[in-house]
Amino acid sequence: MTRAHNFSAGPAALPLSVLERAQRELLDYGGSGMSIMEQSHRGAVYDAVHNRAIANLRELLTIPDGYQVLFMQGGARGQFAMVPMNLLRRGTTAHYVDTGTWSAHALAEARRRGSAESIWSSADDGYQHVPTAVDVPSDSAYLHITSNNTVVGSQIHARLDGGDVPVVVDMSSDILSQPIDVTQYGVIYAGAQKNMGPSGVTLVVVRDDLLERSDDNLPETMHYGKVAAKNSMLNTPPTFAIYLVGLVLEHLKELGGLEAVAATNAHKAELIYRTIDSSAGFYTGCVQPAARSRMNVTFRSPSADLDKEFVSQAADAGLIGLKGHRSVGGLRASIYNAVPLESVRVLVEFLEEFKRTRG
Repeated sequence: MTRAHNFSAGPAALPLSVLERAQRELLDYGGSGMSIMEQSHRGAVYDAVHNRAIANLRELLTIPDGYQVLFMQGGARGQFAMVPMNLLRRGTTAHYVDTGTWSAHALAEARRRGSAESIWSSADDGYQHVPTAVDVPSDSAYLHITSNNTVVGSQIHARLDGGDVPVVVDMSSDILSQPIDVTQYGVIYAGAQKNMGPSGVTLVVVRDDLLERSDDNLPETMHYGKVAAKNSMLNTPPTFAIYLVGLVLEHLKELGGLEAVAATNAHKAELIYRTIDSSAGFYTGCVQPAARSRMNVTFRSPSADLDKEFVSQAADAGLIGLKGHRSVGGLRASIYNAVPLESVRVLVEFLEEFKRTRG
């Protein structure tokens, strides 16, 4: 079997060693005579998997005491609703930084739940830049940001300080890609399907004091406090997805942790951006250089027809997932943690060859 070079935006590449281990353990996990998918979520076998994943998340992200680690469902879209449901009290207003498609969706969902406003937006220039600072009203319920924007290919690299206002961050597409200071945030949430594991589980890291904001009239499975009180097993969790997240976390530790991962990610991104910038205008990036994402590299060739030809020829060469998001077109290479450096080198060679033959 020949593995594809997978540049899909999500669900995305998983480490080959993780897939191989899951394959070996699929029918008989730990000598139990059953797959992990068949284990009771109340049993000791799965309980160990669940708690080990939480412990490894705490270690990799340096999550201090005073924060709860939750495994939820519904993806980031579910959190677009659950964040205001849990944190936006009547008579208060939440403020959102609008840097792309998903932050705009998050804001729209919050407005269905209460009072929410955009405090900063780059929508007018097609989301080509990101803020370096924002002025947050001191009585804001929370400040919401999207750290990485998969559609346009931008990433917030500066710390956006909310002062005493809790900062809520959607890290769905750059979680675990670099070290972070968890104490800067009140809530971190992320769908797993880009850097953590398969689709089906959503990580929520929430500061203890914010659990007190949740209205007891919320549905239990959407109530941060009630989910935390049951260690994310209020209902049956997505056990197989969490098991795979656990394998990915162990893999990241074996690589040397997030500092080592971040160095590799920066190198991968630099290789592609350097090729784009040295193409004498054949390829053009879609966002300002200071806003460029290390996870989702977006660019264009001289025409939409050439973009289509690029995607088709790349697929024939085993490079998959390079078509830009349907809402913006162009080209996109998603180079999450599990995309090997070798795949990036193959892509760079293809970029250069395509320019040579079509430029």
